[in-house]
Amino acid sequence: MVSDTIRFFEGSRLTADLHGERVAVVAHGNPPEGFMDEASEAELEQVLDAIDARPGLRVVILTGAQPGVFVRHYDVRVLERRGRALAARGKTFSTDRPVPESAIHRCLRRIERGERIFIAAINGVAMGGGCELALACDLRVAQDGDYPIGLPETNLGILPGAGGTQRLARLLGGAKALEWILFGRTAGPRDAAAAGLVNACTEGTALAFALAWANTLAVRHPRALAHVKRLVRGASAAGLDASLADERTLFCDLMTDADAIGRMARMNAGGHPITRPDD
Repeated sequence: MVSDTIRFFEGSRLTADLHGERVAVVAHGNPPEGFMDEASEAELEQVLDAIDARPGLRVVILTGAQPGVFVRHYDVRVLERRGRALAARGKTFSTDRPVPESAIHRCLRRIERGERIFIAAINGVAMGGGCELALACDLRVAQDGDYPIGLPETNLGILPGAGGTQRLARLLGGAKALEWILFGRTAGPRDAAAAGLVNACTEGTALAFALAWANTLAVRHPRALAHVKRLVRGASAAGLDASLADERTLFCDLMTDADAIGRMARMNAGGHPITRPDD
């Protein structure tokens, strides 16, 4: 394993280090909770620009900078504020008028469609937007432990809005994706591996495991890796753009719903955790 590291991006949420010339590690941290937010989105876009400026990079690892947290989930306080603001303006949403992509949608599409191989090294909680970030990656490895992975948004009366409905269905199949999303299901890393949500569960650190994979892949022909990624991704992506546009729009439709706003507000006030429904 290459030990020399060089930092090439440092922000308030994300850092990115080179591990040799061909592997990069991008770490997300937002203490104390580890939420994704608008700053995370903006910095992820900047990191991807910095990665694209380095043609020698072949594999990128995404992980969490905080112990026990990959990305907890998107900050529901931000979602509640957005929902209230849109509802106050009388905004309504229909799939006949798709919602445009925001930074997070652009970033996940770039990860999914770019030529480099992206590995999610899940070292802790990965729910909602954190799970969606992992789903956009080509490979996922989870560190063994007692923490949840999944898409619990329906517990708040909303739905996954950054590709979760589409990418989970393409990964697990429609029936299993419905089961996970309808029930707001989360699972520990071992169960996630057994279900096929992650490729492997490791007793060591997720980063060490991912680096071993990355260094193995980094010496392979980059065009071969890129072509395989394009073919495999393309095999299950028919109609993806339209489906993702529908998802974004229906997410906004629910986010402005009075009942969903109330549920998000009760969670943000400490009333209940995201992992169970607010009846």
